[in-house]
Amino acid sequence: MQTKRIHWMALAFVVGGAFLLLGFFGREVYRQAPPIPGRIVSVSGTELATRDQILDGQQVWQSAGGQQLGSIWGHGAYQAPDWSADWVHRECVALLEAWSRAEHGSARRPGTRTEG
Repeated sequence: MQTKRIHWMALAFVVGGAFLLLGFFGREVYRQAPPIPGRIVSVSGTELATRDQILDGQQVWQSAGGQQLGSIWGHGAYQAPDWSADWVHRECVALLEAWSRAEHGSARRPGTRTEG
């Protein structure tokens, strides 16, 4: 009976600790979000964009799925190819080719077409 109570207390502690961490880092995301200026003005004084235009552009970007390419705030400031996915793909292709060479004596897998 005592062991069961300890297990429930441990579970409550882990779940509570997880929610505390999620709350802390969730707050930090918004606290450290990049600032959005009220307006952008050129050197000559011409207004280039307002805060509302920036937020409208961000909404367009997010509605088109652009947040998948950007940072956690979805503004796309850190756009770059996903190098880790590319590396994993290249490793998988190399492994498949090595297996194909070992089994069939060729990097071309049976049933596949060559491009060219």
